Amino acid sequence: MAKAYTQDDFNELMGKVQKVDMRVAEYLESAGRDKWARLYASVNRGWTMTSNIAECINRRLLAARELPIYDFLEEVRRMFARWNYNNRRNGTYTFTTLGKKLQEMLSINEYVFGIHEQLVEPSIEFVYTVHDGGRRFILNLNSKTCSCRIFQLNEIPCPHAWAAIKKKNLVAEDYCSDLFKSETVLNTYDVPVDPLPDEREWNIPKNILEDVVLP
Repeated sequence: MAKAYTQDDFNELMGKVQKVDMRVAEYLESAGRDKWARLYASVNRGWTMTSNIAECINRRLLAARELPIYDFLEEVRRMFARWNYNNRRNGTYTFTTLGKKLQEMLSINEYVFGIHEQLVEPSIEFVYTVHDGGRRFILNLNSKTCSCRIFQLNEIPCPHAWAAIKKKNLVAEDYCSDLFKSETVLNTYDVPVDPLPDEREWNIPKNILEDVVLP
């Protein structure tokens, strides 16, 4: 249910859960579908919702937590400076239009398009009917939507979009979200984490030096 793209698929799966244990279905409903189901999420790309990044940072700073506050903050600054530098360097060496994970997703959709027999019928400019496995899907390349809902929720061309894109000799990456593109990754890490001068070079105002900080 968390991964369902259409209402029909979601309802079918929810029906199965209700048959197994109604209490589970009631718990999921009380939690709020927008918290765990992609179909009801308030934003796209909500594939994962965890505290993993916070736990990762905590683990890396486990030893630093024993340090005095200044040394602890300096260790935090150095850690983020290293991460920022490495992520930007990796982005610089990415020669595909999309990041690695998203480029792989796009390739998988191209592969699915390639192995499925799909008939593409144009309706008006950029609007198509795509026949796939006995089912009919409506695709709009202008609005980047498909009735399978994979296109608009993942913001990457679905196999049906691939079929129309190939038919028109277009570039699939042009129909992906700009957030997935390598240049966006570079912009994310464009602001450097500046080094801190040696403590002997600090110019600290007198009122700060005289201030007493209680435990």
